[in-house]
Amino acid sequence: MAKATKTFSCTACGATYNKWSGRCDGCGEWNSIVEDTPLSAGPARKSLGGKRGSAIQLTDLSTEEAPPPRTHSGLGELDRVLGGGLVPSSAILVGGDPGIGKSTLLLQAAARFAQAGLKTIYVSGEEASAQVRMRAQRLGLSDAPVKLAAETNLRDILTTLEAERPQLAIIDSIQTMWADNVESAPGSVSQVRAAAHELTSFAKRKGISVVLVGHVTKEGQIAGPRVVEHMVDTVLYFEGERGHQFRILRAVKNRFGPADEIGVFEMTGGGLAEVGNPSALFLSERGEPSPGSVVFSGIEGTRPVLVEFQALIAPSPHSQARRSVVGWDGSRLAMILAVLEARCGIPFAGLDVYLNVAGGMKVQEPAADLAVAAALLSAREDAALPADTVVFGEISLSGALRPVGQTENRLKEAQKLGFSTAIAPAGGKAKGGNGLTLRQYGDLATFVGDVFGAG
Repeated sequence: MAKATKTFSCTACGATYNKWSGRCDGCGEWNSIVEDTPLSAGPARKSLGGKRGSAIQLTDLSTEEAPPPRTHSGLGELDRVLGGGLVPSSAILVGGDPGIGKSTLLLQAAARFAQAGLKTIYVSGEEASAQVRMRAQRLGLSDAPVKLAAETNLRDILTTLEAERPQLAIIDSIQTMWADNVESAPGSVSQVRAAAHELTSFAKRKGISVVLVGHVTKEGQIAGPRVVEHMVDTVLYFEGERGHQFRILRAVKNRFGPADEIGVFEMTGGGLAEVGNPSALFLSERGEPSPGSVVFSGIEGTRPVLVEFQALIAPSPHSQARRSVVGWDGSRLAMILAVLEARCGIPFAGLDVYLNVAGGMKVQEPAADLAVAAALLSAREDAALPADTVVFGEISLSGALRPVGQTENRLKEAQKLGFSTAIAPAGGKAKGGNGLTLRQYGDLATFVGDVFGAG
């Protein structure tokens, strides 16, 4: 029988090694490397008692099961992102920038779920109980039947949850939890992984829904090992710019509903308020048509959303022109600029380019390519598009315009908000009508020549 291979890992950064070392090459920590014993190794087998396991009951794909029951919070935007409500025994991870409103959102959600009949416990590892009570008073939630605790010891938290048997537990945050069986500081890779595993397993065994708050890195990713996102059922990101009152709750993973669904909230003095019609809100401050301003009809999850792209082109005083983007992918902007120059003969050399998505919204789908190109050309040519026009479509490297999905929903949303003209790629199944004129183009050069007379 082959000898089991020993592996070692760093408790600070998670780096793995074939042999022990006093210092981790990955993070530079001393005495942080410990031995990992795989389950198939000898000591692990002995700990299992050498007994045979039980046979697993198998089913086929045609087996029908009732959908899981859901509890509605009364916050329609939160229920939408969760896929229709909270599922029992689910594990949810919520991440976001510091001060964006994660604790406010979850305290409001805890109060709503408790008022809906769920026994709810809110455990804070970052604030004292008095601080959480002060926030609850400011939000008008003091009378909500939510049990509150301030603790970081994971063993004590699990013991309390097992004794209280709540239906929902909110842990704020996973990076502050400390497991006494792991030899590393709170917030380290090993501690976060162990705490997330224990809480998720406990939720599945006891039928408790658990919501974990996660800190994010400067790149915007949830801090800690990526395996935490694989453990949980749902991963939500709470996004927004501090200078704007809008907040976006986005599902990037959901085992019980559609991913990429969004919920829109507005930060007010009394907490987070739902926004039922995000398109109208994002376009509420849009005035007369101006060069560089283009409205894009996008799809976020299952919801059509209209947002405004704003572009500014100015001569660069430096040898290397600036490219600044807020709310969109900077590398995709570089691609659009290259296609405009190579396929349409419109250079942007020596010009500073600034692109912004109004309202603090972050757009990720490629269908915004044509709207971005229109905003750039509008700013460069100092020619404003009509105020009643929306634009969407994907641009290929050859300069061709490619149809995008859910065109009908995009057009319906634009028509509902009073837009009368839509510019889209040719070849799609959608048609105009009912007061909406649809202008379709097969390639970028034709669009540029027809709309702006350039190229």
